[in-house]
Amino acid sequence: MAEYVNGVSVPFLPVGGVDGLKQRSPVEATPEQSFDEVFQTELKELTFSKHAQQRLESRNVQLDKADLQRLGSAVDRAEQKGAQESLVLLRDMAFVVSVRNRTVITAMGGEHLKENVFTNIDSAVIAD
Repeated sequence: MAEYVNGVSVPFLPVGGVDGLKQRSPVEATPEQSFDEVFQTELKELTFSKHAQQRLESRNVQLDKADLQRLGSAVDRAEQKGAQESLVLLRDMAFVVSVRNRTVITAMGGEHLKENVFTNIDSAVIAD
């Protein structure tokens, strides 16, 4: 037997009926961080495309936490200047980054930097 809630047929009703749902207390964010703070932090994180991950692995390029922070800071600076696709130079490595998506598109290091031509970029940033 189908039940009707607000004129819509539903296959079941929760225990306590629909009125029981109104008595539930709302979920609140922890006092340490609001949802917006967590969300904004996640938006600031860089992601690596599958291609970039493969390049890093095949070339044995290791990034530590400090490298990732410097790379993220360089992308922030490129974003402030209105860049879309940026070449980021970090130590002996180069990264092509989609600034808008905060995604590393490709990565190379060491010997692979020699005689390369970088196309489809509108800016370059030296990460410090």
